Amino acid sequence: MSKKICIAAGLAGIMAFLATAPARAQEAEKLTLRQAVTLALQNSRELALARVQYTVARNAAGVDRAEFRPNLYTGSGAAYTSGFPATPSGQAPAVFSMSYTQSVFNLPLRGQLKAAEDRAESQRLEMERTRGEVIVRTASAYLELAKVRHSLELLRSQEASAEKILGVTRDRAAAGQELPIEITRAELTLARVRERIIRLEGREEILAQQIRNFTGLPDGQALAVETEEPSFASDQQESELMALALQNSPLIKEAEYERSARSHIFKGEKGGYWPTVSAVGQYQVLAQFNNYNQFFRSGSFQRNNVTVGVDIHIPLYSAKTSANVALAKSQLNEAELALENKRQQVSLDTRQKARNVRELDAGREVARLDLKLAQETLQLMQAKFDQGRATLRDIEQARLDESDKWVAFLDADFARQQGQLTLLQATGQLAKVFQ
Repeated sequence: MSKKICIAAGLAGIMAFLATAPARAQEAEKLTLRQAVTLALQNSRELALARVQYTVARNAAGVDRAEFRPNLYTGSGAAYTSGFPATPSGQAPAVFSMSYTQSVFNLPLRGQLKAAEDRAESQRLEMERTRGEVIVRTASAYLELAKVRHSLELLRSQEASAEKILGVTRDRAAAGQELPIEITRAELTLARVRERIIRLEGREEILAQQIRNFTGLPDGQALAVETEEPSFASDQQESELMALALQNSPLIKEAEYERSARSHIFKGEKGGYWPTVSAVGQYQVLAQFNNYNQFFRSGSFQRNNVTVGVDIHIPLYSAKTSANVALAKSQLNEAELALENKRQQVSLDTRQKARNVRELDAGREVARLDLKLAQETLQLMQAKFDQGRATLRDIEQARLDESDKWVAFLDADFARQQGQLTLLQATGQLAKVFQ
């Protein structure tokens, strides 16, 4: 009997553990803004792709650079010959061969190498730009989730106040102290609050899933975000912000690298009028069965042959070189105009972002004062209610108004934070905030 009791107790313990496991799995994961951004940078597929593309660009430059480094080849083969021994490539058939090539002086190829290096640096800047976008997207989702949850708390308080107002209105209408239209008005107010709650609950679910996707957290993991408001404010003047944007903008730097790349190509193509010089070497072991001794003087044939020297090509007339120079010149002009356009665009966008932040600051201040006024009005209404000079509907209506102003303030504050983040990104200061 005691054995059965022990088994039953063990099974009960296992069942209790299994029953509490889902609850533990659903415990909210405390996540700070900095942690969310760090995890997003670690798990971002876009950033991983940008890193791979940067590696590809560097390796592409390495392919061009390899032409200026030693290249050693070896091989073996056999061929039947009737007549003078030669292969389709023009070389003598050899049992064993080893060849060496290295470009020493080739201006067109050198220009392509410099251009590839510049474009690799441009791809690195694209990787940094992608990093900034990941930070802004993750921070915006995090801050909006915090705002939505705070707004939901206020709206649920509004719902309670609207229900009380509806109940009081129905009682007064039943007593003949209110018109039936007031019941409809109170029902409409309650329905609007509930509609906003449903909308924000859907938005909360989407934002929470977005953060899980960004950070790599498992689906269904509950998230707890901080309610403390981070500060992204900057006291820099508009002229300073524009100077930082022109100095740090990845778009301008990418355009500068592209202009530099096309400048190198243009210089290299102009160098196509000059000779090219390559170091060459070759060692061959020739076979006697190819009848070399029939085509060389008796005793002059030797199986082991070594050739070392330079290969010089002097262009006398090349229509292709002239066409390449003209094309490279037009592409350089195109890159220079694109660079100027990027500078104007970045300057204008930064000015607009800076002024937008100022407008959002002003809008937030209006919302703050509007909220303060609603809070003071609620305090006065509470005092009147305590003195019997206000009804329950009056004080609940004041609470409803105060909650509305709170939600409006949260919206204005979030809009300002978004504006500040985009301005920090435009001026190249975003990495310092989250480093």
